[in-house]
Amino acid sequence: MRDQASLQDQASRTDRVEILENARLVLPDRVEDGWLAVVDGRIAEIGTGRAPGRGLDCAGDILIPGLVELHTDHLESHYAPRPGVRWHPLGAVLAYDAQIAASGITTVFDSLRAGTDPDGSGLGTELELLAAALAEAQEAGLFRAEHRTHLRCEIPSPDVVETVRAFAGRYAIGLLSLMDHTPGQRQFRDVDKYYVYAGRGGRSLEEIKRSTARKMRDGHALNAVNRPALVALAHAHGIPLASHDDTTLADVALSREESVVLAEFPTTLEAAEASHAAGITVMMGAPNLIRGGSHSGNVAAHTLAEAGTLSILSSDYVPASLLMAAFGLPERVPGITLPEALATVTANPARATGLTDRGRLAPGLRADLVRVRLARGVPVVRQVWRAGERVV
Repeated sequence: MRDQASLQDQASRTDRVEILENARLVLPDRVEDGWLAVVDGRIAEIGTGRAPGRGLDCAGDILIPGLVELHTDHLESHYAPRPGVRWHPLGAVLAYDAQIAASGITTVFDSLRAGTDPDGSGLGTELELLAAALAEAQEAGLFRAEHRTHLRCEIPSPDVVETVRAFAGRYAIGLLSLMDHTPGQRQFRDVDKYYVYAGRGGRSLEEIKRSTARKMRDGHALNAVNRPALVALAHAHGIPLASHDDTTLADVALSREESVVLAEFPTTLEAAEASHAAGITVMMGAPNLIRGGSHSGNVAAHTLAEAGTLSILSSDYVPASLLMAAFGLPERVPGITLPEALATVTANPARATGLTDRGRLAPGLRADLVRVRLARGVPVVRQVWRAGERVV
């Protein structure tokens, strides 16, 4: 164990040493009582027992790596809080960022829809507006979390390829997902459930049925043209690819041919097992795990965890669900340890997107940290640091 002076020697004159002591540290392979030292935004040293000097007393709270979120639609909830209502773009972005950080997420891939819908639903027409607001907040240094872009590409959209090509010329894309919400397949194999989903915007059932018939008629032809074009574009720009809602073995085989690295929300155990066997990382929704099943009637996340195919959890539409699901996973699936469960929201999503500098409590990595206290079994975020700077 080093003393306070040796830690100071490790830092330059302009760097600040901070020690977080009396904490329950969730390390990659175990949980230990101890302390952690931060120098210049990175973890300098980790020790057990008593810290070498006085620091922030964590009072026995749990210290974990900052969460890494790959797929959240939550920005849309702030920008379009009611049907037909649009909030101030920058105000929506900042409110969303605050909720993300308060949920313990220090790295977030903002999921933005690319491709307009012929029936006018969705926010595809407002992609540039939201991207500009995110860029403005980033340039002004207003963010608490680190924001990256996850472009959700609606394959059955007539303008999706043109939209993505133009977007890639202006903004960095950290992840590109291939999404096909054509009724009658993948997530919406049950068309009646699609009617319920589509009806959330207040449209009449008759209008929804007309739109659905048109989407089912045109979806296959658009998919045949747009999907290979998007795959080629992603490979040309070095963007990791995700496939959304794989359902059949044929879906997985196609993903494998396209060098997809991430299977987002496979709808069947068969597809999840095939993806896992093919070396494609499997991600499921944290709300699915907490609720005990999919809201669309598809396979339950805990079923994949029990089968050993689940690697990543995503908060999807509830940011706070990410931490709750990670802490709840060992209780739902005996045999999964807390470090293994937390890896599904930290190390594993970081690794899947090439972010090797975060996701674990280890010397040399970025000091993205979350202090957590359990209250009646619910994890409560007490403090959050990003690159050693307190943000919550």
